Amino acid sequence: MYCLDPTGQVFSGEIGYYVAAGSELCSISLDSAINPITDPTSWTSPSGRFAFGFYQEGGGFKVGIWMVRKSQNTTVWTANRDDPPVSSDAALELTRDGWLVLKISPGKTERIANSSDRASCAAMDDSGNFILYNQLSKVIWQSFNFPTDTLLGGQSIPTGTELYSSVSGTNHSTGRFRLSMQSDGNIVLYPKHTQNSGIDAYWASGTCCYLQPVHFHLYLNFTGTLILLDERGQPEPIAEPDTPSVYHNSTIYRLILDSGGLLQLYSHIFTENGDDVVSSTWTRPDDKCSVKGLCGFNSYCSMEGKQPVCRCFPGTDYVDSKNQFSGCERNFKEEWCRDSKENLSSITSKSIDNVYWQDPPYFQVTMEVADCNMSCLEDCDCEVALYDFDQGNCMKQKLPLMYARTVSGHFRAFFKMGVEGIEAANNSDSQVQVKVNSKKETIQLLSVTIGLTTCSCIALAVAGLFAFKLRVFEYKKIVESGIFGLTEELTLRPFSYRELKRATNGFKEELGKGSFGTVYKGTLYRGKRAVAVKRLEKLVNEGEREFRAEMRVIGATNHRHLVRLLGFCAEASKRLLVYEFMSNGSLADLLFRSERRPDWNERMRIASEIARGILYLHEECDTPIIHCDIKPQNILMDDFWTVKISDFGLAKLLMPDQTRTFTVIRGTRGYMAPEWHKSTPISVKADVYSYGIMLLEIVFCRRHMDVNAPTPEEIVLSSWAYRHFRDGELDKLAPGEEVDKWLLEKLVKVSLWCIQDEPALRPSMKSVVMMLDGTTEISVPPCPTAAAV
Repeated sequence: MYCLDPTGQVFSGEIGYYVAAGSELCSISLDSAINPITDPTSWTSPSGRFAFGFYQEGGGFKVGIWMVRKSQNTTVWTANRDDPPVSSDAALELTRDGWLVLKISPGKTERIANSSDRASCAAMDDSGNFILYNQLSKVIWQSFNFPTDTLLGGQSIPTGTELYSSVSGTNHSTGRFRLSMQSDGNIVLYPKHTQNSGIDAYWASGTCCYLQPVHFHLYLNFTGTLILLDERGQPEPIAEPDTPSVYHNSTIYRLILDSGGLLQLYSHIFTENGDDVVSSTWTRPDDKCSVKGLCGFNSYCSMEGKQPVCRCFPGTDYVDSKNQFSGCERNFKEEWCRDSKENLSSITSKSIDNVYWQDPPYFQVTMEVADCNMSCLEDCDCEVALYDFDQGNCMKQKLPLMYARTVSGHFRAFFKMGVEGIEAANNSDSQVQVKVNSKKETIQLLSVTIGLTTCSCIALAVAGLFAFKLRVFEYKKIVESGIFGLTEELTLRPFSYRELKRATNGFKEELGKGSFGTVYKGTLYRGKRAVAVKRLEKLVNEGEREFRAEMRVIGATNHRHLVRLLGFCAEASKRLLVYEFMSNGSLADLLFRSERRPDWNERMRIASEIARGILYLHEECDTPIIHCDIKPQNILMDDFWTVKISDFGLAKLLMPDQTRTFTVIRGTRGYMAPEWHKSTPISVKADVYSYGIMLLEIVFCRRHMDVNAPTPEEIVLSSWAYRHFRDGELDKLAPGEEVDKWLLEKLVKVSLWCIQDEPALRPSMKSVVMMLDGTTEISVPPCPTAAAV
């Protein structure tokens, strides 16, 4: 695909790079070499504005590309950025064989450009792109396709690519923040070690959300406009320079995700004497303290002038005293609950006003601010309480906390702290000594004391009754408004059948039907929240107490890749469950009904997220759960296309003849492990088998059993996949696709191990996750019975 940029440049969507028409090729020939301290130390572009070679970092040298400036060079790309710097003995060479290599020491070399084709020459382009060409003058590798923290004018990145900030302006190793070019068309900024979820995002372009994943390019054009291009070449501007600009060859635009997590666009206007005038044209986000993860755990961000400052919570100190962004840790022992409430004298609290965080509390209730502080002091689990003066809510939490910052809202945080050196004599001065001289005075004193005590008890009883009625009134208002705050996400709510019937408009809109029952769409809290209501069928004949106990077990599960259970109905023989609504349907819709296949990075992400969700069910939740029905229809997608496993934990609620149609106990035909057909106990390895079958479907975007396949050998996917794996012909499994053969082989090997006939041969889900992550080597699997040929 080729498009015309407004500046008159030609864009090749196949390689993701804008090539200046008529640019000079091949200024660097084979057998050329440079080293860190002896000229030449770099290869420069024709205009001399960019150079590729060695630059100094720390006590050594790194290989990269920089903008040549009179004041100070600006690094825009670094090769193998997380490798340690090399010594002055190193050399960079375009070898006679056509490989670009870094010679670190005698006998030790490292490839800089991992191209499959050999180069015949190279060039440092005036756009800041280093390019390798083959004998046909075709681009076989370029630095623009492997960005680090910077995009230059004329550079683009495709869907699935990420920019990572540097550690600092002088250390270009991978930093703490990333820009994600998502498949839904949204460009989002996150902290580095987070998933693509809304709670971790701190800025988004707002260009989502497309119903189906589309292939996009994020492109910085030569006039400084950041543009989103779809696969048809249709542009959608995201951000433009604050001052309108036209293309001029003396101006270079540079977009960088800086070490503080800000996305900034700079313009460099070069003068005739070779110097440049630098100016910042826009920054996202505007508020530096809105960058999530800028301050570490147990610290909060506040602005001092124009700079953000990270301060520790009371009772904590910096993990690294020389680095305010390192986070904070407790500076005292938590021993106040050793003697329960009798030891309250050894603890106190310190408050901070106008600080807020998004971590969900384990308890929330409406009360007075003084009661909120005392409630935390008396609670062994509470380490900090956050009071919202506008709502009157007290939210109790444990440490660590993250994403804290100062806000203009009316909040007060109470941090529990230990008190040392309290002496009993401190209270002696405040004691009142009463001396009684006669019997009459004794009777008078006793009468006054009894009278005051009686009046106090009556006043307390009246106040307590008034407070109780006030709380009941407030609770009714909250239920009617549907505004439950963060506690709604943490506790299961019992619903009446009448409420759910009204919420679903008489169970009118059916979302789907499965082995557990029928799912309907509904809305709660006066239409403010969409939910999915599942009406269970053929349940075990158990009482309401047992069903509620089972719901507490399922409701206690909490994982980002499990569909959240919000509530339930247990009324007479009726059993209904209320789940969060998944707007993007099921994995089956994406794999089998979508016009466009997910790209390989997305398939890998989906496979990994499902594996982590099943691992949580098997090993990490309080009560281990065997799902019993892992299949694409039970894997749902939320607003951000994040995987969510549904129907977990419900198998034990079903009657034994629930799936009698298939002459087995539970599950879905095609995904069931062989042991379901035998009189052998069922273990978590049954889920591993189902996952292996589904992993093959994810890899090849087709059903495991397809009677309409082009040839008989392709009908059963596992047999077809194993045959080509055995013969070393995996590329034939994905005709017409650009496939990473190493990734394809890894996914197929994992799936073949998972569908072994003997449960003992199948890996655990923890091993599956480690194999997918690349932390465990994958041996060659034997032929599974399901794939026997």
